[in-house]
Amino acid sequence: MTTLTIRIDDKLDAELREITARTGKGKSEFVREALRQQLAIARFEDLRQRLAPFAEARGWLTDEDVFDAIS
Repeated sequence: MTTLTIRIDDKLDAELREITARTGKGKSEFVREALRQQLAIARFEDLRQRLAPFAEARGWLTDEDVFDAIS
């Protein structure tokens, strides 16, 4: 396992301490989960951007267009 050190401001640290106290999760566990979620979102957005030209070529310009085509 790799160690990552980050710097956060006092307000963010206070929010992190508050939520981890309420949820019973450790800071590291909470931040790992948040990072996993952000990475998943970033992968999705990257895929969406790379596929956009193909979707537009089929006339799919909105999410509704895609949902209509696959429903």
